[in-house]
Amino acid sequence: MIGPVLNTGWRLRQYWENDVRMISLRLEISMPENLNINKILCGDCAKILTELPENSVDLVFADPPYNLQLSQELWRPNRTHVDAVRDTWDKFNSFQEYDQFTRDWLSGCKRVLKETGALWVIGTYHNIYRVGAILQDLGFWILNDIVFIKTNPMPNFHGVRFTNAHETLIWAQKHKGSKYTFNYQAMKSLNEDLQMRSDWVLPIVTGSERIKANGMKAHSTQKPEALLYRILLSTSNPGDLVLDPFFGSGTTGAVAKKLGRRFIGIELDEGYIKIARERIEGVESAPAAALKVANLRLQKRVPFGRLLEAGLLKPGQDLYFIQNGIEATLLADGNIQCGKLTGSIHGVARSLSNGAPANGWDCWLFEDGNGDRQPLDKLRQQLRAPTETGDTI
Repeated sequence: MIGPVLNTGWRLRQYWENDVRMISLRLEISMPENLNINKILCGDCAKILTELPENSVDLVFADPPYNLQLSQELWRPNRTHVDAVRDTWDKFNSFQEYDQFTRDWLSGCKRVLKETGALWVIGTYHNIYRVGAILQDLGFWILNDIVFIKTNPMPNFHGVRFTNAHETLIWAQKHKGSKYTFNYQAMKSLNEDLQMRSDWVLPIVTGSERIKANGMKAHSTQKPEALLYRILLSTSNPGDLVLDPFFGSGTTGAVAKKLGRRFIGIELDEGYIKIARERIEGVESAPAAALKVANLRLQKRVPFGRLLEAGLLKPGQDLYFIQNGIEATLLADGNIQCGKLTGSIHGVARSLSNGAPANGWDCWLFEDGNGDRQPLDKLRQQLRAPTETGDTI
């Protein structure tokens, strides 16, 4: 940290972003003392949310009661009992009661969210439409709805409906038009360099991931860590504060700790709190250096032709396709010619990859002064690097 602590309580911090050698100055307000960071608060979330400081949370993930309205026991065809969601916390006397409950906790979440904050809520067809309508009534702005498609859903045992194989998530920002966090490049990297879509195919919790108590599953609606991993990696940054008002068995806290995020959990059931605490204590945080997420939008855009103008490449020079060494000739206008193919480094690479997405900066190699083949991206980084005067080449 550089500079003195100002009278207002703000701190001036110098930091590096994403290996671009770009120094920025960020004003960061200190956390209020009454924020219980990395703690689980016991009680009703609507009440506790009124006691937390306003504008203090970066992200909310909420997995509220679904109000499943189950009226009878569920049995498999072989007459074994289905351990369904029959917990008292999922029972409401009417839709009106559920709607008021939803309005109360969503209002509390909006109050504690920062102006740049966002919220995720997950539900089924039993509740997600009511939650979404109330969320919009309160002024949240929906950014996406995500379909969590279960690879191993519970079958419909009576054969009277389609198998319910998905849940729906709503991602919304606090105010329309405000800034929010979205690590686009991280999601693209997770998805083999393709844009991440809004249908997420993930397994439900099974095996060793299932938290158990006395040989039985500890929580009936435990969510997979893979789901929270994707949510936190995409819409928060290391050091951000994540709030989960329905903490349950602690999946949000476990993944937050793993990814270097801070958390606040709220949970009504003391038994769940004990389970969550023990679970989170056993989680090891990733090294800080491994949590850096590339944000290519912060990097200076470099047209390929700039390498020719700067003399880093020359017309007529050979480039080599990384997969098989096929040669291409560099043309004066920045296109390349490879046999009968002529086009950009990206277009020709895509053709040589049978139409698969291809980044020409990584796919094409040039020979350096030692005769070693290097990716074109190495030259691009030279143009991005600041000179001794602070300018780029």
